[in-house]
Amino acid sequence: MNLGQLKQLRTTAFMTGLLASAITISACQQQQEPEPSLEDSINAEESVPMSADPADPSDTVVETDDTSLNEVEDDTVANVNTGLTQMTYLCSPELKVEATYKDDTNQVVLGTDMGTVTLAQTNEGSNPEVFEVASAMDGGEGFTQWRVAHEERETGVMRTAGADETKVNTYECKTNK
Repeated sequence: MNLGQLKQLRTTAFMTGLLASAITISACQQQQEPEPSLEDSINAEESVPMSADPADPSDTVVETDDTSLNEVEDDTVANVNTGLTQMTYLCSPELKVEATYKDDTNQVVLGTDMGTVTLAQTNEGSNPEVFEVASAMDGGEGFTQWRVAHEERETGVMRTAGADETKVNTYECKTNK
């Protein structure tokens, strides 16, 4: 941008600001007065000297002696909508499953005493939601499948197998409410 264009841009911005100021001022007046011309506004603005003193700071003061603020501070839990849902399931045969649903990426992370795996959703349905990964719960060869049903993901079925995929372990799970 050359110097001529910069000056023209600055002049245009200044003129636009003055015009907006003139419109705002005229809109706030109760009496019907003739609107000042743009030239009058420019001359009036130019004749006002600018102060070199900085404006007063606008500090925000929070009173910490407010007992209601202190009472709320200890008892409040902030909820952030991050697309994560954590649930605990108790399964039969005996197994505890910690599931973290990542709704924004259509994934679930399953954690058990056998290991932790991240599964990707393989269907577009919501009842049941079907998740799979091509590894066993311990991260080795095999597969893990997770099907969760109901609107609130109350029940699930986990199928997992190691290197010998003919030996599938199936667990029926319910939320720990």
